[in-house]
Amino acid sequence: MATVSEVVLPETTRVERIRSLVQTELAPMLLTIEDESHRHAHHAGMTAESRGPQAGALETHLNVTIVSNAFEGQSRIVRSRRINTLLASEFKDGLHALRLVLKTPEEMDRT
Repeated sequence: MATVSEVVLPETTRVERIRSLVQTELAPMLLTIEDESHRHAHHAGMTAESRGPQAGALETHLNVTIVSNAFEGQSRIVRSRRINTLLASEFKDGLHALRLVLKTPEEMDRT
């Protein structure tokens, strides 16, 4: 599994880097990433200095929906851990929180 440090995308935003990683690793049928950082700007620790040096460091709180066959047979916890592992470098560089909706196409059809 690739990590952000292995995929070098200079001068890209955090959302663009995450989109590229998820598309490469999971081949999703649906991928949405919503930046909700503005809702958390007043929180302690959300100063510019604490957000990390990379481009897109203001993108600290994201709402991510992924629909992929890659989740077939995996529990919600396994899916979440998979995403957190994939994005470990982003967390080290200022990503603070993810709200995740992770489904298979079949599960999405049922909702």
